[in-house]
Amino acid sequence: MTKQTQHRSGFVNIIGNPNVGKSTIMNALVGERLSAVTAKAQTTRHRIMGIVNGEDYQIVYSDTPGILKPSYKLQESMMNFVDVAIGDADIILYVTDVVEKRDKNRAYIEKLNQVTCPVIIAVNKIDISNQETVQKLIQSWSELVPKAEIFPVSALEKFNLDNIFDRIVELLPVSPPWYDKETFTDKSMRFFASEIIREKILINYAKEIPYCCEVVIEEFKENAERYDISAVINVMRDSQKGIIIGNKGLSLKKVGTQARIEMESFFEKKVFLQIFVKVEPDWRDDRRKLKKFGYILD
Repeated sequence: MTKQTQHRSGFVNIIGNPNVGKSTIMNALVGERLSAVTAKAQTTRHRIMGIVNGEDYQIVYSDTPGILKPSYKLQESMMNFVDVAIGDADIILYVTDVVEKRDKNRAYIEKLNQVTCPVIIAVNKIDISNQETVQKLIQSWSELVPKAEIFPVSALEKFNLDNIFDRIVELLPVSPPWYDKETFTDKSMRFFASEIIREKILINYAKEIPYCCEVVIEEFKENAERYDISAVINVMRDSQKGIIIGNKGLSLKKVGTQARIEMESFFEKKVFLQIFVKVEPDWRDDRRKLKKFGYILD
């Protein structure tokens, strides 16, 4: 008789400081572009789940906002997502890189030593370093978090990610799947439409503008030939509204065109996209508005 393989399933929560490559790594591990990826901090604001299914396993990856010291209520909510992710993980994938200081946000490193679940540390961006430096970093992280398994990786070149994936499958607890095997994320198409627009804002605007914007999808209709999507970019001041729209509306038009093209690729269907800009004063520090935008869940 052939011995049946037990099914494994669990939550792999990805945490780390801003700009170390968490979203790039999750997108590569999932095989779908679920998390926004830009060179700017705070690109990820929500916990975004990506689900990978095999015949005898299911991995539920969770990308989280980069760790930071909160300056306003929105950032407090973002750090709550990180704290919850540490508490409910079956496996923690902590992402660092070859340039950040190892003692940055030391409190969260201490939390890695206190959890009971397995911890994997991915030292990213080794493609911009050398072997001697990488070996020293691996030794340093082994001393900081003795229980962790350390993997040098390059998310950009997808180097060593397959070994992390294989190790994650080995570490998953024996469990039936948490989600239907056809599911690849817990987020809706509305959510991804808003994230695509927000990513284009991060790419096209400088300074504080992207951090003062929240995108809300007000209409998402599926027709036989296309999706009709209506979105609102919420800003905090009239001056920001003017910058988002730009001279003769050209800046907003550029964002809309880029977002529509990416949506059509992501949704695999034609998209008719309308974007409006609205002033929502001080929304980042308003608990009611943050709840409305999905950052406060209680």
